[in-house]
Amino acid sequence: MPRGSQTRLPVEALPRVRRGYFECRYGQLHVHNAMPPGGGFEEGTPLLCLHDLDLGGSGRVFTRLLAVAGQDRSVYAPDIPGFGESDPPPSRPALADYAAALGDFLDTMRLRHAALLGLRMGALLAAELALARPQQIGRVVMVSVPLLSEVERKALSAVPAPTAAESPFRPPQWQRWALEAAAHYPLRERLAKLTQRLLVLRPRDDLSDATARARCGAGSAGERAGSAGARAARCRTAAHRRGNARVSARLKGNFRDPSHTNVHGRVTHFISSAYGSDAQWR
Repeated sequence: MPRGSQTRLPVEALPRVRRGYFECRYGQLHVHNAMPPGGGFEEGTPLLCLHDLDLGGSGRVFTRLLAVAGQDRSVYAPDIPGFGESDPPPSRPALADYAAALGDFLDTMRLRHAALLGLRMGALLAAELALARPQQIGRVVMVSVPLLSEVERKALSAVPAPTAAESPFRPPQWQRWALEAAAHYPLRERLAKLTQRLLVLRPRDDLSDATARARCGAGSAGERAGSAGARAARCRTAAHRRGNARVSARLKGNFRDPSHTNVHGRVTHFISSAYGSDAQWR
């Protein structure tokens, strides 16, 4: 009896993460991106990921997330102007100016609708961009939101900036502009004005208490705005189990780099709690 050949099941390939440059009001905006291999037909709502504004921050922190989330929708992670490989603003901008530069990118891509993911201080940019474009931005996810108390804010401002002797490089001045703009941003008041569906995720990290304050504020805003307004959600273990187990397991395998442990936790919760259900995000 002839020996039958073994049938090999096709392996689902992850989208390739690419990089490109797009025009914005400050010059060239460097963007990491991924999209479905099939060309993007009938894909879900595009997702814009906004990184933290810490010194040396970049959209590359989302690289492995792009490969997973980009299976059924276009996903973009720009370097905020003045960070990574994006051109810096010529003078000290406000946070609204950074959000406007990101809006230039949305216009260039001709995106009718988009969802936002803001990580740490990137959540401030997500809030401002959502407020500036309420018809275009439908949903917002914030992870580790720095809604600091006055005591925490004073303690943060008292920490001296790294000098050339303390770090291998001296951070560019324009990255400090972003930190200063974030420090003066009225996040509590701006969160109260959001009308989009909002999910606030609270990992167990250094911003856990601050994120709890943001989640309560977002929940109050949702109650005032009604069912169509903002809603806050807790990152519960049960919710994690109800998420997309396949994507969550893949993320756990991908985020083994010990230097990105916190990012792994935040993004895993984001995928399983918010992005696992495709119907919720279409």
